[in-house]
Amino acid sequence: MYTLIEARKLIEKHIQTFSIPETPPQLYEPVRYVLSLGGKRIRPALVLLACDMFAGAVDSAMMPALAIEIFHNFTLLHDDIMDQSELRRGHPTVHVKYNENVAILSGDVMSILANRLMNQSPGVVLHTVQDIFTRTAMQVCEGQQYDMNFEEYLTVTEEEYLNMIELKTAVLIAASLKIGAILGGASEKDAEDLYDFGRNMGIAFQLQDDLLDTYGETDVIGKKRGTDIVDNKKTFLMINALEKASPSQKESLCEWLSQRKFDPDEKISSITEIYNKLNIRELTESRIKDFYQAALASLERLNRPPERKEELFNFASYLMNRQK
Repeated sequence: MYTLIEARKLIEKHIQTFSIPETPPQLYEPVRYVLSLGGKRIRPALVLLACDMFAGAVDSAMMPALAIEIFHNFTLLHDDIMDQSELRRGHPTVHVKYNENVAILSGDVMSILANRLMNQSPGVVLHTVQDIFTRTAMQVCEGQQYDMNFEEYLTVTEEEYLNMIELKTAVLIAASLKIGAILGGASEKDAEDLYDFGRNMGIAFQLQDDLLDTYGETDVIGKKRGTDIVDNKKTFLMINALEKASPSQKESLCEWLSQRKFDPDEKISSITEIYNKLNIRELTESRIKDFYQAALASLERLNRPPERKEELFNFASYLMNRQK
């Protein structure tokens, strides 16, 4: 049985040796650059772990796993363009290092490459996993659109936000596990239980990201702290702050959200101070725990021996204790 660390190392090895076309270099060099920046390789590793959990041939899951990782990095590349982010994993983003048009086209080719790799799944399950993958890809785009819409809304409900992060983040983690399980020969029920585990962990993961964006350290998280605040992102923190704020606090928050010209550091400091007074950090940590517990319950239901589930329990613990 593979451990999460072993699965991630195996994915990294295959990414480093993966053949990407050479010409035109302006198209493919950014793809190599994105993949060279590293990352946690969690999603493709989950494909391998889920396949291995059901005694499936992990080799047959490698191309689909790479497809998931390349698609994930494509979404990050385009997200960075939309958000005008300058750093990704502590390095210049593609549109900063090259230019925006190059970044868009290189992202497009990554999306196509991901589909090509997913098509290398074993024939007996090809239609099933390709359907999961394409449906998930559409959901991720839907989530991104909701996220952009929310930047223009003054009020977003917690329910709307949780739906958005489920689409934008959680479904890809869930699909990674479900695809891996199907490749490993899992029953439909077991594949669905793994999907539910991944969905709840994915929501907890994104809430943790929200928390780290405001309270993490720049040199640890690999990007500037407070970018969500600067970009008027309706995160779980901001939504609950607006809901719980006193009239004067809400007035201050709304003023910051409406300003087009401001000092970023002052905005981050002022809004974080309001979060602290409203105990938003503690509230977010509590909600993260709720989804974490729901994920563990799904994993408990899974019809596999305890030793086969141990690595996913370790994965859940790792996610909840990460600092970046």
